[in-house]
Amino acid sequence: MMLETYNLTKQFNGKGGFKDVSLSVREGEVFSFLGKNGAGKSTFIRTLLGILYPTSGMGLMLGKPIGDVETRKKIGYLPELFQYHTWLTGYELLYNHGLLYKMKKNEIKARIDEVLKIVGLEGHEHKKIKQYSKGMKQRIGLGSAILSDPLLLFLDEPTSALDPLGRKQVRDIIFKLKNEGKTIFLNTHLLSEVELVSDRVAILDKGEMKKIGTMKELLHSPLMLSVGNCSEKIINELKKIDPLLERVGNDIKMSVERDNDLPKIADSVVKNDGLLYMMKRKENVLEELFINTVGEEDVR
Repeated sequence: MMLETYNLTKQFNGKGGFKDVSLSVREGEVFSFLGKNGAGKSTFIRTLLGILYPTSGMGLMLGKPIGDVETRKKIGYLPELFQYHTWLTGYELLYNHGLLYKMKKNEIKARIDEVLKIVGLEGHEHKKIKQYSKGMKQRIGLGSAILSDPLLLFLDEPTSALDPLGRKQVRDIIFKLKNEGKTIFLNTHLLSEVELVSDRVAILDKGEMKKIGTMKELLHSPLMLSVGNCSEKIINELKKIDPLLERVGNDIKMSVERDNDLPKIADSVVKNDGLLYMMKRKENVLEELFINTVGEEDVR
């Protein structure tokens, strides 16, 4: 495991933070940590990184106790709403980060060239950071986080202040890193991003772990059909796949675990003289799960 925690707790005078969080993150996966603002997500990351000391419990990163100095060299971190020195160029920022990682100067220069390609900032590295757009600032921040070629990368709300184009650019970088075998711990409240990039998800509410699992384990996205000339014969055929399907007029909702059942469903409708107007998975299922888990009240 890249990361393991056992009843890890960090509270401030017995309040806030998080309590008794136990989880594990596997090598090469994108693990998303969800929760409302103020749920304790950022506190959890800072505790893992050794910035905060835990109140109780324990954690391991790359097989070493959290806070281990040697392990930190293999970890990248993009904090939420970071602010870099605006008078530096992108290149100077990356170079200084390399020095902080105690990388050799020739190694830093070679790695900067690679990182600029990954984050899509070739040709912009000699501009001052104050001239960068929000998206470019976020990408140079990602570049700083991956400069040392870390095995484990923590991203704290990497897309929260970006427009749709900026979010897509950051999301594409996450896919690139995942394809390189990097392990990514993604702290976010943007559910649309989570559904697109995550292998597993955990939901934190008021500092307590509520749910954890793969997207498939947590989400049971029903299939929605709209069928004209919907006869009992069609319904009986569909019940062979889901005996508990629900029908209201021409609209049908059914549970379908395997995608290779979808052609069978369409065929069952058409061959029995039905008119298949629509067949799609129900949308925003993660949003429903999240709201049902944490509620809609703002507790900040």
